Amino acid sequence: MQRLYRNCYEMDRRCYEEYGLSEDLLMEHAAEGMARLIRERFEAGGRVRIVAGPGNNGADGIALARLLQGRFDVGLLLPMGAKSSMAKLQLERARKVGVRETEELEEADCLVDAIFGAGLSRELSEEIAALVETMNAMEGFKLACDIPTGLDEGGRPRPTAFRADATVMMGALKEALYLDAAKEYVGEILCVDLGVERLLYEIESRSYVLEEGDFNPPFRRERPAGHKGSFGHAALFCGEKEGAGIIAATAAARFGAGLTTLVVHERVIAPPFLMTSTAVPPKATAIAIGMGLGEYFEQELLEKEVVDSSLPVVLDADAFSNPELLQILHQEHRKIVITPHPAEFVRLWRHMAGEEIGIDEVQADRFEYARRFSARFPHVVLLLKGANPIIAHLGELFVNPLGGPVLAKGGSGDVLSGLIVALLAQGYEALDAAIQGSLALALAARKWEGADYGMLSTDLIKMLTQLD
Repeated sequence: MQRLYRNCYEMDRRCYEEYGLSEDLLMEHAAEGMARLIRERFEAGGRVRIVAGPGNNGADGIALARLLQGRFDVGLLLPMGAKSSMAKLQLERARKVGVRETEELEEADCLVDAIFGAGLSRELSEEIAALVETMNAMEGFKLACDIPTGLDEGGRPRPTAFRADATVMMGALKEALYLDAAKEYVGEILCVDLGVERLLYEIESRSYVLEEGDFNPPFRRERPAGHKGSFGHAALFCGEKEGAGIIAATAAARFGAGLTTLVVHERVIAPPFLMTSTAVPPKATAIAIGMGLGEYFEQELLEKEVVDSSLPVVLDADAFSNPELLQILHQEHRKIVITPHPAEFVRLWRHMAGEEIGIDEVQADRFEYARRFSARFPHVVLLLKGANPIIAHLGELFVNPLGGPVLAKGGSGDVLSGLIVALLAQGYEALDAAIQGSLALALAARKWEGADYGMLSTDLIKMLTQLD
C-alpha cells in the first residue's frame, strides 16, 4: 500500500527548508518523470502536444516540452500565456531549444494537459471549459499533469474536466484523485519523485491506497488433519429478499468458511452446500445480517441472536434502518464491520450522530465523513462503499481503487458481506477482514472476461477461485 495525503504543500516546503531543494529543481524532476513515461510509451518522432496554463502547473508542462524537444514532434499551446515567474522562466528555456508554439490544438499521439493543477477552487471559464471539451474529443493518449484540469480538491469537475488515460502525481498521492467523482477522469494514477526518494519526501500519514500486492488469500489449507470445523462457521441471516442472503452465504462458503448456515424465518430453497437454521448455530464463529433483511425477524429474536451475542458481526443494507441492530456499534469489545453505501450511511449517520446530511454531501467529502465516523466509533471498521471504497478504523483510512463498473450491479454488495464474514469466521481481525474482502471482490471482478454489463453475482463468486 502507498501513503495518501490531502495535499503536498507541507512536503514541498520541507524540501525547500530541510533539503535545500529549489522550486526550479522540484519542477525539473516533475517534468522528467512525465518525460520518462512518454519515452517509454511512444516511439521517437511521435506527436506530443502540450497545453500549458499560466501558472506553475503550466510551467511543468513547458519544462516537459523542452525535455522532449529533439526526440519527439513537440507542439506547445499556451491559451492564457505564461504568467507565473516559473512559467516565464521555463518558456524562455523552451524557446532557446526550439520548442514550437502553436496557436490552436493539433492532432497528437500524446496530448498532455498542464493547464491547472491541484488547488482549483473556482469554475473554469467558458473558454477553458470549451478547450477542455475539445481536448477530450481528440484522439490519442491523454496525460494529465498532477490532476486533470477542472477537478477541484474534492475531485469534482468544475463544471467539466479533462478525461485522462493517465495522471502523473508530483511527489505523493493526493486524496482528490481517489474520490468517486474523480474516477472517470484520472485514468491510471502514477507518481514521480521530486528530487529525493519518496521515503525522504513523504511525511507520516494515516491514509493509504491499497494495491494488488496487498491481497493475501484466506488461510491456506495446509494442515493435514484440518477439517471443516478448522475453518470457522459463518451464520448469515436470510430475510425478506432471500436471494441477497443466499448470494452472501454462497460467497462465504466459496471464500473458505468451513461451514455456512443461513438463519431463516421459514423454509427457503437453498443450495445443498448451505445449511439452514431458525437460530444462530451454537458453534458459529461469525454473523452477517442486513442483506435483504426487511422486517422478516422479530426484534426479540434479533436482540437475542445478534445484539446480545459476542460473535464477530457484519452489518449491511437493511441493518442501517434498524435502531436495535445499530446499538451494536456501541459494543467496544466486539469485532464489528459495517458496509453501508452512501444512502445507507446517511441513514446511519442520522440515527447515530443526530445530524441530517445528504448523499451528495457524503460523496463530495467521503474521506472526511469516514474520518468523522471513525472518531466517533474508533473500534468499528467502516467500509463505505463506492467506486473507490474507503475503509476506516481507529482513525486510519484505506482506499481501494481497484474496482470497476463491472461491479455496478445488484448482488455485488451481498458478495462483499459474504467475503468479510467468511474471513471473520476464520479468525481474521475486523480490519484485515474488511481489507481482504474488499480486495478480493475487486480482483475477482477483474478476472471477468465477458461484457462489462453481463457479469452476475454468481459469476463474481466463481471468479474467487481464480485468485491466488
